[in-house]
Amino acid sequence: MYFVYIIYSESLQRYYVGSTNNISDRLRRHNSGQGKYTRIGIPWKLINSFEFSTRPEAVRLEMKIKKRGIKRFLEDSDLGV
Repeated sequence: MYFVYIIYSESLQRYYVGSTNNISDRLRRHNSGQGKYTRIGIPWKLINSFEFSTRPEAVRLEMKIKKRGIKRFLEDSDLGV
């Protein structure tokens, strides 16, 4: 399984979207400072995730969210902001 996840940093007031096959490990890495972009926003909180059976499906949604803008995607999807 593959996942698209959206995380949020209260200190930065910013969202981040990514894809992975292991959400718990990926969130742990974000919060331990191992991500180049996300290390400054620790702690990150998981806002939402979407499950897919293939990586290409997950990457398609990730790109769609990035193109739309994460906050706008959440507002449009009524997934909570």
